[in-house]
Amino acid sequence: MTLPLEGRTVLVTRAQEQQGEGRRQLEQLGARVIDLPALVIGPPDEWGPLDDALDELDEFHWLVFSSANGVQAVEDRLQRQGKSLARRPGTLKVAAVGRKTASLLQELGADADFVPPDFVADSLIEHFPVSGWGLRLLIPRVQSGGRTLLAEAFGEAGARVVEVAAYESRCPENIPEAAATALEALEVDAITFSSGKTVTHTSQLLEARFGRDWRTLLASSRVISIGPQTSQRCKALLGRVDGEADPHTIEGLVQASVQTLGEVMQTEG
Repeated sequence: MTLPLEGRTVLVTRAQEQQGEGRRQLEQLGARVIDLPALVIGPPDEWGPLDDALDELDEFHWLVFSSANGVQAVEDRLQRQGKSLARRPGTLKVAAVGRKTASLLQELGADADFVPPDFVADSLIEHFPVSGWGLRLLIPRVQSGGRTLLAEAFGEAGARVVEVAAYESRCPENIPEAAATALEALEVDAITFSSGKTVTHTSQLLEARFGRDWRTLLASSRVISIGPQTSQRCKALLGRVDGEADPHTIEGLVQASVQTLGEVMQTEG
């Protein structure tokens, strides 16, 4: 039986430290997968604001995570204080955007009290189980380039929001040779993006390597996005998006790749 992605080459942009479930799933479906690390996850410029907030955890009603990176950063800083998310104050509830974020919390023994039905920040706001009025919320986030939607929305609802940098996602120094070679040879059938920053950094990496005409190397590749905000960045920097994950998860991204490339095969046929 022919696998749905057999004979197809998929370029996967991701964090340098995260090999990922997406690659495994794509390969199981027959794809040749090439990694293009587009994020380097590291510490923020200073730990002081996060540490100060964590010292006052018992004064917050909710701790809101929008990424697994934020969870890991907070857990690491708490461990340095002899604490952990599993032993958080009993009055503190945790909300998590995304399956991966909730899964990491579960692994740490700190199950989320609320996970929105859709894996995007907008859904958390829409379905939040209580009124924001009078609540004090702590939102650990990426230092730069992240959305302030959560803080703004909860602030408008009457919550007192403390938003602190828990980590930073920087651009790698260069593009791997395997990815550069495949792009130059026009062998890439699809390129997947799991965040707006992977789009931004990939654009920077390709321009640095190939010059101003770098977009021509993607002309025959399908651009696949994990969700609405990432799609907006694709349109802004790449001029288009050919497929969007639904649900907005790595599994959804893989299925969107299958669907989009399947449509291409039907057109070619």
